[in-house]
Amino acid sequence: MMITKLSRNFRALSAGAALSLLMLTAPAAFAETPKDTLVEGLAIDDIISMDPGEAFEFSTAEMTTNTYSLLVRLDLNDTTKVKGDLAESWSVSDDGLTYTFKLTPGLKFASGNPVTAGDVAWSFERAVKLDKSPAFILTQFGLTGDNVTEKAKAADENTFVFTVDKAYAPSFVLNCLTATVASVVDKKLVMDHIKPMTPSAEYKYDNDFGNEWLKTGYAGSGAYKLREWRANEVVVLERNDNYYGDKPKLNRVIYRYMKESAAQRLALEAGDIDIARNLEPGDLDAVSKNADLAVASAPKSTIYYVSLNLKNENLKKPEVQQAFKYLVDYDAISSTLIKGIGEIHQTFLPKGQLGALDENPFKLDVAKAKELLAKAGLADGFSVTMDVRNTQPVTGIAESMQQTLAQAGVKLEIIPGDGKQTLTKYRARTHDMYIGNWGSDYFDPNSNADTFTANPDNSDAGTNKTLAWRNTFETPELDKQTKAALLERDGAKRAAMYQDIQKKYLENSPFIFIFQQTEVAGYRKNLKDFKLGPSFDTNFVGPIAKE
Repeated sequence: MMITKLSRNFRALSAGAALSLLMLTAPAAFAETPKDTLVEGLAIDDIISMDPGEAFEFSTAEMTTNTYSLLVRLDLNDTTKVKGDLAESWSVSDDGLTYTFKLTPGLKFASGNPVTAGDVAWSFERAVKLDKSPAFILTQFGLTGDNVTEKAKAADENTFVFTVDKAYAPSFVLNCLTATVASVVDKKLVMDHIKPMTPSAEYKYDNDFGNEWLKTGYAGSGAYKLREWRANEVVVLERNDNYYGDKPKLNRVIYRYMKESAAQRLALEAGDIDIARNLEPGDLDAVSKNADLAVASAPKSTIYYVSLNLKNENLKKPEVQQAFKYLVDYDAISSTLIKGIGEIHQTFLPKGQLGALDENPFKLDVAKAKELLAKAGLADGFSVTMDVRNTQPVTGIAESMQQTLAQAGVKLEIIPGDGKQTLTKYRARTHDMYIGNWGSDYFDPNSNADTFTANPDNSDAGTNKTLAWRNTFETPELDKQTKAALLERDGAKRAAMYQDIQKKYLENSPFIFIFQQTEVAGYRKNLKDFKLGPSFDTNFVGPIAKE
């Protein structure tokens, strides 16, 4: 009776009041969240802005994909393809330079304003001119503040025309347009909230394109609309009744800030949340054994790796680089440290992306490693350091490698630090070895292939700070092949090119690829149609219902 009454009254409350009532009343009164509301425990402390032209964090990507629309989206049935979202069709000119999108007519933003090609064009313009972190995904096609209104424009109310600077592979262009920076915003609504600016050498426009307002505001047309974001506390989404697609099953989605795995598990078991999103292996195992709970998982496009800085004369030797790949106990790491949250994967392209290799040629082989070290003139081993963030599973992997490297006479000193400390040192190229992860900026093989092969200026003053640059690694031939793959318009041929690049990379590179992340979540069994997607911007909450 109390549950029914609370669920009915919940709809009428403000987002803040609703959350307060849920958090204060639920644990004491019932072990169930309201029937029309989904509550997720999630570490949302990475969110710094909700503006899709600025946001570039994992958590924000999930919020944006559920609240904004795109021209095209990743096809979850075949992630090497895209499907229409606002666009009902599109075509590419014979010269490969012009993309013409036909929008489905009659669509509306959450505000009630019509969605037009003019909104699409202005969304591209504001992202390019704001020039925030994710803008490069659009500007890499030759867009600048000076030419964007000609290169991305509305031909009529329902026709958007996008002109690129080279005849790229269409799959590359379209995959980039699935990135959240290409989200379409409600121009009319945002224009009501623009802030005047004084042009300067750093910023030459006379307004902020609504950036300050959109940091916490909302101007989208997605399945849900953003009701509220309170930093390090909560995000509240409400159903968008103007949504053109399949209507969301629930009225509201609440993301509660919960950082610790154990806290999420306890809240899930108590019924205070419906989904726990940051579970470590031990808590995941406990959830899987609970009859009231279930576990979901999905491989993500995030790769964990160990890199060797070639400024170190010992690590510079190709034989040492290969030896280290045989001094990782992949089986032990798989069965313990990443059990349930990752899968051994030894190349830079994650499974699910075009051209990804599904081969793991390396295994722990101390004898082979010793042969390679001897060939490098280091039969007696040497000492080296590794910078490691104070989190799991990377700390455990580093400790495991410390033991296996020692078997070949290599003394590894682990230098622990927080994320800022280790990353600052890594970006300054002052490390010996580093263990980290890399997630694709967009779901296309170029996102990873480029960062692992491109290094046009290997000096410390270089401005193209790819992962290859961070480790002073130059591979001009593979970089040339990577750039050629961008221009291959035949999908099968393009995939084969990336496979060839990866095979060569396995034989000669200072990167030891360990595993591909598996995102996991525990959830209450009364949920229906909860699924995790292949990327953080494909975790959709619209289809979820409650029994």
